Amino acid sequence: MPTDDSSTSPATRESTLDSWFAHLSAELGIDLDIDLNLLLDVARDAAHGVARPAAPLTTFLVGYAAARAGGSPDDVHRISEIAARLAVEHGANRDGAQ
Repeated sequence: MPTDDSSTSPATRESTLDSWFAHLSAELGIDLDIDLNLLLDVARDAAHGVARPAAPLTTFLVGYAAARAGGSPDDVHRISEIAARLAVEHGANRDGAQ
């Protein structure tokens, strides 16, 4: 059952995420040095700019597109920036719509 980590400190949450990322990556056979904060920022932008369920969908699509582009950390970074920009623009357009 998932746990609510809202009462944990940011440092504990970060340590948990780093550990989870390392464990899951190893189990999936993925060896990639990636900026987790970048992916979390993309998820945040999608959640706030589009809708909460857009966060996992967006990060999935970022990963898929990055893999198709070659799968390097630079590919992930470039595609993450595109997704973040689009999510922010979507939110601005939605909030600015009359």
